[in-house]
Amino acid sequence: MKITPYRIKKGIRYFKHYGPRAFWNRLLDKLEPEEVPYGPWFEQNKAGIQELERQADRQQKFACRPLISIVVPCYQTPERYLTEMLDSVRQQSYSRWQLCLADATPSDIVRELVDAYCKKYQEERIIYKHLDENQGIAENTNAGIEMAEGDWIGFLDHDDLLAPETLYEMVSLMNAQPQVEAIYSDEDQVEEAKSGLEHKKPHFKPDFSLDLLRSNNYITHFFCVKRKVLELTGGFRAEFNGAQDYDFILRCTENAEKVGHVPRVLYHWRVHSRSTADNPLSKMYAYEAGQHALEAHLKRIGQPGEVSQLLHFGFYRVKYPVSGNPMASILIPNKDQAETLRRCIQSIQQSTWKNYEVIIVENNSQEAETFQYYDELCQQKEEGQIYGTGVLHGGQPVKVVVWKQGFNYSAINNFGASYAAGSYFVLLNNDIEIITPDWLEEMLGNCQRPEVGIVGARLYYPDNTVQHAGIVVGIDGIAANMFPGLRRGQEGYYHKAAIQLNYSAVTAACMMVSRQIYERVHGLEEQLAVAFNDLDFCLRVCQEGYLVVYDPFVEAYHYESKSRGKEDTKEKVCRFGEEIEFIRGRWIDLLKKGDPYYNPNFSLKKCNYALRPWK
Repeated sequence: MKITPYRIKKGIRYFKHYGPRAFWNRLLDKLEPEEVPYGPWFEQNKAGIQELERQADRQQKFACRPLISIVVPCYQTPERYLTEMLDSVRQQSYSRWQLCLADATPSDIVRELVDAYCKKYQEERIIYKHLDENQGIAENTNAGIEMAEGDWIGFLDHDDLLAPETLYEMVSLMNAQPQVEAIYSDEDQVEEAKSGLEHKKPHFKPDFSLDLLRSNNYITHFFCVKRKVLELTGGFRAEFNGAQDYDFILRCTENAEKVGHVPRVLYHWRVHSRSTADNPLSKMYAYEAGQHALEAHLKRIGQPGEVSQLLHFGFYRVKYPVSGNPMASILIPNKDQAETLRRCIQSIQQSTWKNYEVIIVENNSQEAETFQYYDELCQQKEEGQIYGTGVLHGGQPVKVVVWKQGFNYSAINNFGASYAAGSYFVLLNNDIEIITPDWLEEMLGNCQRPEVGIVGARLYYPDNTVQHAGIVVGIDGIAANMFPGLRRGQEGYYHKAAIQLNYSAVTAACMMVSRQIYERVHGLEEQLAVAFNDLDFCLRVCQEGYLVVYDPFVEAYHYESKSRGKEDTKEKVCRFGEEIEFIRGRWIDLLKKGDPYYNPNFSLKKCNYALRPWK
């Protein structure tokens, strides 16, 4: 990163906003070297001339060839930016488009430029309207929508650019998935350089993620919506100027039958000193408007939730309240390691939520210290499958039940669940130390949402680096935890380690699920004794139509698998191989298609959202 006076000034502003520790972590994120440099990667992967020619031919054969109206509100657009924007639309490989320019510039400069441009290229698909007054970005955009004749409407800023294959890719998806009624793409930023426009900061996005959208307007550009959905929303709203696109996208996604995603960089967001892309501090009012847009969204759908702004601009937290006073049953498999279990129980007892019970599933312990600790917990001894029962210092029930067979994580948890009285289950490893006092409220608030099936946590190694921040299917052939080794305080690619979002899976080392859903999918798969049982469980819950939520506001240390030992015997290696084959057999279609919450342009060898090497 080249040091310039502007960047120094920008850094000072950021330091004042973030404070020294957060600023340092942000700087470390920015200085992290790209494993695959994006500039060359983009040049290798963009559609070439021959591909664009093929698209121009193939688009004539689409069964559905809608007219797409691209709406652009203009205001004192610099001549070069305007011309390059017009070129980017005119050069589309898909030909059925209409460009609607709603211009609020007081002078005739934009009108004259557009007239000359249309005359030069004999272009009749560009429609221009001069607005009598500048009513703000929302109303100016609505004026452009009134000009639109298309079945679909897309939105483009007056100084930004579309890739030449943008509309072709959009229409291709419309044909492949007719139920899609709103579509977005990946994007990047472009900045002036000596050699021309330099592409940087790609934003590769997942398929539609409700929780990610409630954390940040990740959809942004290029957004295209079916006319009937747009009409249901009523267009843009001036009271949300600054975050008018966030408010509009939230309302569109509420009404669309399905939201589609094209995992290609189709939109180029121009960076200059006045743009929000380069200087978020230039539009502080926009982040407050974003908060209000999110609050309005929750109110419309009847979802209680408290919205607050996070430290990083444009990122939000929705805290969902708990309804009623549900009991959480905390299931903890255990073998020996008395002090490890003691630390776990002591951390649970710091919880601010008091309606819980602890069920410890004893599995062939041999150390006397373990049973001494059980005796401390259990004031009443039992017989058979129940070792004893007791009450914790806060009045919560504790029970030790006995699983006499060999280690099988799935069977042990299913056995423990059969003794649970709670309406929500927490699967918790004995080597977890909770460090968020209101962790149960946080998880319950999410778990009570009707669309949510499972909630997971952000886990750290004892050295304060990330152990788990969600699981992606397909990495290393099966699946892997995200951001291992990321320093606590750093937030990773587009802050994904530190915001709530959806994944296909989270670890069962610290996971909450309702009793109803647990029983609906028949608990954990007992053929998966050690590995991948949490992955399989999450995928089956997803298959039932529920979301898996990664909640970074639930934090804990994970002293990983202390009681299990290494997977280094012939028997264990054989078992591990069998479990891999089980997952491949059951989930082969997903493994082939790719994780919907992970962009196909990312590496399947790295766990930090690194780019795949270019094709």
